[in-house]
Amino acid sequence: MAKVVLITGGSSGIGKSIGEYLTDKGFTVYGTSRFPEKYTDSKFPIIKLDVTQTASISECVSELISKTGQIDVLVNNAGIGITGPLEEIPMEEMKRNFETNLFGPINMINAVLPYMRTQKSGQILNITSIAGYMGLPFRGVYSASKGALELITESYRMELKAFNITMSNIAPGDFATNIAAGRYHAPLLEDSPYKVAYGTTLNLMDSHVDSGKNPLLMAQVIHKIITSKNPKIHYKVGAFLQKFSVVLKRILPDLWYEKLLSRFYNI
Repeated sequence: MAKVVLITGGSSGIGKSIGEYLTDKGFTVYGTSRFPEKYTDSKFPIIKLDVTQTASISECVSELISKTGQIDVLVNNAGIGITGPLEEIPMEEMKRNFETNLFGPINMINAVLPYMRTQKSGQILNITSIAGYMGLPFRGVYSASKGALELITESYRMELKAFNITMSNIAPGDFATNIAAGRYHAPLLEDSPYKVAYGTTLNLMDSHVDSGKNPLLMAQVIHKIITSKNPKIHYKVGAFLQKFSVVLKRILPDLWYEKLLSRFYNI
């Protein structure tokens, strides 16, 4: 019987690429969206889901189980970006980001665990970010929410080991998707002391996404992890320099690394 895969945020970008690739490989794939009616031409079924609402999560998982009777793989892909000076980002936007990027995945995990325990098997893949390995200027909230998910995964793995349920992080760098369009941008205020530095960083981030890797690369990595006998805890996917930045953070003195990042962002 084909493995059943549920991908949150599976209607576009990386999630869509993963879903299409796994469908072609013979998996039974379901994606999610807050507005599934928009994606009637999807290569795989789309279930309604808002990861910030626990009732919506319960309904989504129940619908999947009623259709398939099982869930073998959960890919926590849904997420949103956020940029801005930490001093100027509204607190409600910070909380909204954590609700989507951290608490949403946690609630999704907890919703599928009872079914996976009954099956005595399961695999959960959390899409984090290379940005989660470091505090980036004007991306601090995003870095924090993705970094928190990285650490939560490490804890879950040890707690779930006895139930034959594995969990891994996949941290992408910049990919050519529409993530920038859905990102919350704190306004570039004329009288802000951060106006020049923040404006420069915004332009740099958008250019990185535009020239990013093909999302197909992420799909191929996800497939490799799902078919692996002993999946690792952490995976990093993207341009060499982005992956190498994580290595540098581990080996360089803190102040050196901070200067390196500051110089990269021209601040």
